[in-house]
Amino acid sequence: MAKFNTSLVVGLTFVATLGGLLFGWDTAVISGAVSSIDAYFIDPLGLSETARSSLSGWTISSALIGCIIGAAVAGWISTALGRKGGLIVAALLFLAGSLGSAVPEFGFGTIGEMGPRALWPFIFYRVLGGAGVGIASMLSPLYIAEISPSAIRGRLVSFNQLAIVLGILVVYFVNWYIASLGNDVWLKSMGWRWMLASEALPSIVFLVLLVFVPDTPRWLVLRGRNDEALAQLKRVTEEADARSILADIQRTLEVRSGPWFSFGPAVIVVGVLISVFQQFVGINAVLYYAPLMFQNMGASTDTALLQTMVVGAANVIFTVVAIVTVDRLGRKPLLVAGAVVMAAAMIALGCLFNAHAVGLGALVAVVVYIGGFAFSWGPVAWVLLAEMFPNSIKGKGLGLAVAAQWVANWLVSTSFKVLDGNSTLNAMFNHGFAYWIYGAMSVLAALFVIRYVPETKGRSLEAIQDLWGKSRPKSGMVTE
Repeated sequence: MAKFNTSLVVGLTFVATLGGLLFGWDTAVISGAVSSIDAYFIDPLGLSETARSSLSGWTISSALIGCIIGAAVAGWISTALGRKGGLIVAALLFLAGSLGSAVPEFGFGTIGEMGPRALWPFIFYRVLGGAGVGIASMLSPLYIAEISPSAIRGRLVSFNQLAIVLGILVVYFVNWYIASLGNDVWLKSMGWRWMLASEALPSIVFLVLLVFVPDTPRWLVLRGRNDEALAQLKRVTEEADARSILADIQRTLEVRSGPWFSFGPAVIVVGVLISVFQQFVGINAVLYYAPLMFQNMGASTDTALLQTMVVGAANVIFTVVAIVTVDRLGRKPLLVAGAVVMAAAMIALGCLFNAHAVGLGALVAVVVYIGGFAFSWGPVAWVLLAEMFPNSIKGKGLGLAVAAQWVANWLVSTSFKVLDGNSTLNAMFNHGFAYWIYGAMSVLAALFVIRYVPETKGRSLEAIQDLWGKSRPKSGMVTE
C-alpha cells in the first residue's frame, strides 16, 4: 500500500471543510429567525393566509436562489480560478451575505425603522450568501476529493458533511444563546440581526486560512502546470506513486468531442438524480423549519429551540458513523439503509401528527430520521458526487448536479411552508401530509440506488471513469 502524508492531507481537508461548516451555518441560522422575520417583514403587510405563507416561504428560502446560481457557476469558477480561488470567492460571499442580511437597511434607510420596505434588500443579501453556499457546496468536497488518497477519500470527503452538520449544530446553540439574551419583543426587533451576523466570524477565519493552502494537482494539470502538480503530489505521497498518479491524471484529462456526454449520459443523469433525491427526502424542510415543527407539536419557543439542538446533535453523531464506515462498507449499502430508515421515520411522523399524538414519539421519529440521513444520504451523496465524474468533465458534471440539488432544495423548502400552513390540509391531516411525501420519496431513493448507482469504494478517481463504460477518450484539447 502506498504511503502518504496524512498530516498534510488532513490539514488541507480541515481548511476546505470550513466551507462546509459555513454551508451548514448559513443553512440553519435562518431557522432561529423565522418568526422574527415574519413579524418584522411579513405581518405588517396584512396579507391573506396563502399570500402570507407564500411570501414567508419565499423570504426564508430566498438564499436557495443564490445557491442555485452559485452552484451553476461553480464549475466555471473552479476551472478559471482554481478550486482554491473558487473557495476564496465563496468566503467573501459568506461574509457579505451575513453582514448585509443582518442590517439590510444599510444604505437605504434608518436601521430598525424601515420594516417591510427592507424586505428586498434582505432577500438580496440572503441570495448573495446563498451564492457562497452554492459555490462551497461543490468546491469543498471537490477540493478534498482531489487532494485525498483513494484509500481514505470517502472518509475525508465525509468530513465535509461532518463540518456541515457541526455548523448546523453550532448555530442552533448560537441562536438559542442569542434568543436567551432578551424577551420575545427584543428577539423580533434586534435578536435576529445578531443571529444572522454571527456567520461573519467563521467567514473571516475561512478567508484567512485559504491564503495558505495550495490548489489541487488535478487543476494544476488542467492548466498545463504539470511540474507544480508533481511537486504537490510528492508532498502527499512517494515519488514513484506521485509520478504514476500524474500520468493517470494526464491520461484522463484528454477529452473527446462533445464534452458534456463524453462518457455517455448515464454519469450525468445518475449524478443529477443523486442530488435530487438527497433533497426530495425532505431533509432541509426539517432543518430549516425544525423550531416551527416542534412548535406545531405544542412546544414553546425556548423548548422548540432546545429540541432543535437535539436534532442537531443526532445529525453530528450519525455523520461520524458514516465517516467510520463509508470506506469499509461502501457507498451503496449506506445509501439504501439510510433511505429505508428515513422512509419508516417520515411515514411514522406523518401518522403521529395525523393522530394528534405528537409527544415523545414524534421527537424520536425526527431523531431517527435525522440519524438515517446523517449516516447515509448526507455525507455519502457528496462522496459520490465528488468522485463519480471523470476528470475531464468533473467541473461541468458536478456543477450541474449541485445546481440541480439546490433547485430541488428550493422546491422542497418553499412547498413545505405552503403545505404546512394550509388550513384544509391541516384540518384533514394535522400537519402530517408533507412528511408522508418525504417518506415516499425515501422509498424511491432506495430503489434508484439499488438499480442505477455503481459502487466506487476503493477506486482511484481515474479508475472510476471506467465504471461508465467509455474509459479511453480520444485525444484532444481540454475544453472544460
